[in-house]
Amino acid sequence: MAVLLAAATGCSHARDCAGVGTVSGVGVLFVHQGYGDLGGAFFELCARGTFTKGELRLEGITDVQLPLPHDMDPGAGPIRFRVTRKGATRPVIDASAGVQLTFQSDGCGGGDYSRGLAFTKEGGLTAKIPRAVSEAWGEQVRSRATSTSRPDPSPSP
Repeated sequence: MAVLLAAATGCSHARDCAGVGTVSGVGVLFVHQGYGDLGGAFFELCARGTFTKGELRLEGITDVQLPLPHDMDPGAGPIRFRVTRKGATRPVIDASAGVQLTFQSDGCGGGDYSRGLAFTKEGGLTAKIPRAVSEAWGEQVRSRATSTSRPDPSPSP
C-alpha cells in the first residue's frame, strides 16, 4: 500500500520540503535616476523589526534585499527605505509604505511571505512596481550576464 501511495503522490521517500525554493523577505528596486552622484552612498531597508544596510553599487537600479524570518506575520506593516549620501548626516531619501506580505507556496504545503517594491523619484516607495522599472531591471541583469568583463575562456595564441 505504501508503494502505491508513494507512486500516486510522486514522492518516493519522506522528505522535508517546507520552504524549499521560497524566500521570506522584502526587496526594493531602487532607481537612481534623478539623484545625481550616489557614489559611496548607503542604504537602509527596514521591515517587521529587522533591517539591512549597505553601500549602493554604482548602477542604474539597485536591488536591495531584506531577508525576513520564515514565521513572519504577513499582516500589513511599514517598510522603510533610506539612502544617505557619503559623509552626509541626513538621508536624501527617507520613505515608508504600509504593505502586506504575499505568500509564495513551495508546492509541498509550506512556503514563505515576501513582497517586492520599487522606489523612483517620481513615484516614491510603492508596492506596485512600474512596468518600465521591471523592464529596465531585466535589461540591466541581462547586460551584466553578457558583459565582456568576464574572463575569455579561449586559449591564448
